[in-house]
Amino acid sequence: MTFDKNYWHTKWENQETGWDIGHVSTPLKEYIDQLKDKNTRILIPGSGSSYEGEYLFKKGFKNVFLLDYSELPFISLLKRCPDFPKSNLINQNFFEHKGSYDLIIEQTFFSAIHPKEREKYAQKMHDLLNENGQLVGLLFAIKLGDDFPPFGGNKEEYTQLFSPYFKIKQIEIAYNSIGPRQGNEFFINLLKKAP
Repeated sequence: MTFDKNYWHTKWENQETGWDIGHVSTPLKEYIDQLKDKNTRILIPGSGSSYEGEYLFKKGFKNVFLLDYSELPFISLLKRCPDFPKSNLINQNFFEHKGSYDLIIEQTFFSAIHPKEREKYAQKMHDLLNENGQLVGLLFAIKLGDDFPPFGGNKEEYTQLFSPYFKIKQIEIAYNSIGPRQGNEFFINLLKKAP
């Protein structure tokens, strides 16, 4: 089951955005702080208000691309960061997106994908990454919704899902999650396998 553009647009219109913590998440901030190459091509799918994208841009990363089904969260981003290049804001279905990136940052997007589409998600991530590209971010480490997002999971199913496409460098409980998510999310670092 795919949750269409209208579904997400309505969530934003009604401010039903419990995933939006209002700032860059600590595990991703600390990861970003270690990145050196400012030319890295970075995609943040399901970016929402994209505090991570704003943080990267303000640190000098100019090849940051944000993708979201709804255009409403981009309005919030541009109010906070008016210099963010509008050409890097992509209003599109993730599965229809074409591009090539060195790094994809996962922040609550996976939890919006119905479990029946997770295989498609993993394959699409692999396809969008350049050789030696990485998928890095956070996945919920608890069971959540059955029919509607957010959807969670466990390390075993994530390992099984990603192993055909990625070398798993890390799927571990994040030690530096924000308080409400402490112990409930994995930090992942996955390296694209050669085709």
